Parts: sequence; structure tokens; C-alpha cells
Amino acid sequence: MALRACGLIIVRKCNPRIPPTKANDFEFLLLQTSYGINHWTPPKGHVDPGEEDITTALRETEEEAGLHASQFSLLEGFRKELNYNVRKKPKTVIYWLAELKDFNTPVTLSSEHQDFRWLPLQEACDYVGYQEMQDALQEANQFLLTDYPSHGAREARPP
Repeated sequence: MALRACGLIIVRKCNPRIPPTKANDFEFLLLQTSYGINHWTPPKGHVDPGEEDITTALRETEEEAGLHASQFSLLEGFRKELNYNVRKKPKTVIYWLAELKDFNTPVTLSSEHQDFRWLPLQEACDYVGYQEMQDALQEANQFLLTDYPSHGAREARPP
């Protein structure tokens, strides 16, 4: 059976008063795990039995980063599915894109993580290391610069 996880790629505008036009106009939230090789990743976690994927993403974001759904908006039209192997087992991770409403919203880490960073695109890609995650961050950034203004945002609520 394939492993399944869901999470959010969370961004914040570096200058909320100016419309974003380039890659460094956004910062991405990455969390450093306190286990394994201490890799960096957006908040995500395993889907509980019977749980909707988006509900998992919202729950895991609150558990791992202390960010409640009322503190960010889901950006309509972005969904990225990653498929790879972990310990020789297939794993699927689904990410949605969310924008923090207030630049200064604090991040509160769970015991699963030891550090966090808000990083511009290139640094975020360097931190995550894995090509699939780099591609997801680049696609999210491209969406923010081209598609997002026409799609808008919605309140983050479980279905």
C-alpha cells in the first residue's frame, strides 16, 4: 500500500503593499525535521483513515507550524502531487498553496521539527535539496506571479 501525505506550501509577500512581479517577492516557509537527516520541507503529514486530503494539510500545518487556517488563505487553482519512493515503498504527497495573511504571524514548531526559515525561492530550493520539491516550489512561485492574480484566494476551511 502506498504511503499518502498532504501539506501546504505556505508563502508570504515580502512587501504586501507592492504587487509581486519577480521570484524574490515571496518567501516560502520551510521546517527542518528533528529526525532522520534533518531535511527541510513545507508542513505535511500522513492522512488519517477516513480523513479528506485537504483536512490533513490543514491539520498538519497547525500541528507542525502552529498556523491555524484562519491565518492564511488557500490560493485557488494550485495543487501539486509528488510521487516518489521512501524506503522502497511508493509515497504520494499532495500540496496546496497558501498565503499568510499577516507577514508577522509567528510560527510555533512541534517536537517533529527543530527549526524553520522563511526563504526566497532560490534559497528555499537549495534547502529542500530534492528535485521534486524544488520543482514544486518553482511551480508555486510561477503560479503566484502569473495565475494567482486571476484566481484569487479563499478561506482555508476543511470540507
